Amino acid sequence: MDQPQLNSPASRASAAGARLLAQAGLIAGIFGVFAVLALFGEISLVAAVIGFLVVVAGVAMLPLPQQVVTRTVEVPAPAEASEDATVFAVADALADPCLVLDRRGVVLHANAAAHRQFPSVRSGNPLTFSLRNPQLVEAFDLAMRSGNVRTIELHETIPSETWDKVVLSPLRHEGQDWLEDEDRQLLVTFQSLTELKRVDALRSDFIANASHEMRTPLASLLGFIDTLLGPAANDTAAREKFLLIMRGQAERMSKLIDDMLSLSRIEMHQHVRPTGTIELAGLLREVREGLMMQAKAADLEIRMTLFDGPSTVTGDRGQLYEVFENLVENAIKYGAGGKYIEIDLAPSSRPGFAQQVTVIDRGPGVEPEHVPRLTERFYRIDADASRKKKGTGLGLAIVKHIVNRHRGQLSFKSKPGEGMRVDVFLP
Repeated sequence: MDQPQLNSPASRASAAGARLLAQAGLIAGIFGVFAVLALFGEISLVAAVIGFLVVVAGVAMLPLPQQVVTRTVEVPAPAEASEDATVFAVADALADPCLVLDRRGVVLHANAAAHRQFPSVRSGNPLTFSLRNPQLVEAFDLAMRSGNVRTIELHETIPSETWDKVVLSPLRHEGQDWLEDEDRQLLVTFQSLTELKRVDALRSDFIANASHEMRTPLASLLGFIDTLLGPAANDTAAREKFLLIMRGQAERMSKLIDDMLSLSRIEMHQHVRPTGTIELAGLLREVREGLMMQAKAADLEIRMTLFDGPSTVTGDRGQLYEVFENLVENAIKYGAGGKYIEIDLAPSSRPGFAQQVTVIDRGPGVEPEHVPRLTERFYRIDADASRKKKGTGLGLAIVKHIVNRHRGQLSFKSKPGEGMRVDVFLP
């Protein structure tokens, strides 16, 4: 703290008072001297009075030294510190990760989002200690040299694949040349593009897979049409055979289109929770009756166990019917050799859910590594076998989206030789 000399009215009054006190003390001392001299007869009383008055007048004329009055005053912080505090406050207010770097690339400040996304970032350390991406280092150098905003897309694969839009914005001081400013700084913000990239990848894969699935039956149809128009034009037996095959291929295309439209509608209303009331026991009986002929053709029995008690849930009847129809149909298609499949309805074993529907087949089952991917669109463990069973590769993806819309959970358990168990938990 500085202690400057002050010349305020209060300070001047204090100095005058101190001077008067000093003069009064001196006069009192002189008065005492003349009084003693007069008392012992050294001088006459008149002479003592006159001498005292003369001395008092002289003392009054003498200037005494000015006293210096000081007080402690607060010195304002440097302007740079105030500017830094403002920049740091702006960084902290951002929802996206944000860093403030000095001209050497040292981290001056990181907001809470930056600490969450980059736990190794530390104030006082160079950014390259935590983020060693060459693109980021090059963008930092260019921004520091030019003083212009730089934008890059940062792609990281470790520990997981992520994409970020990174903007490096120079922070200029008014009246300072950028390259000559020793205190120049960069504000670095990160905007996550990971989810957008994944959605784009899913969309691209979906279009590619859908095109592939449509191309196969279309090629088959065109081939048979050319055959019927050419060599088999007058062959009645061949015509009947080929027409039956063509009908099967057309049905497969129709089913694929229906599934794609169904998936699109479900995704469109994914965040809208259903409001209807469904009695699950009755719904499962309808599903069983509708698939009895298909099960009999596969030489399978559908066994059903329903608990005694209310089985009402909130949901969309049509969509829940589609869920259990898909699951039971899959059990029939891939549970061959198991003699029977099971449908069980019981109170949920998971907290937060009311009902649990279980569909079990006794088929060959699948390897554990395939289980997490069963609900991916067009994912097939054996593509040729799936196509022979007239599968579109979208059934379980539709099931997953409908269950998610109903705020439920879906569980798959399978081992080779032990069949497949699917549990649907509904609130």
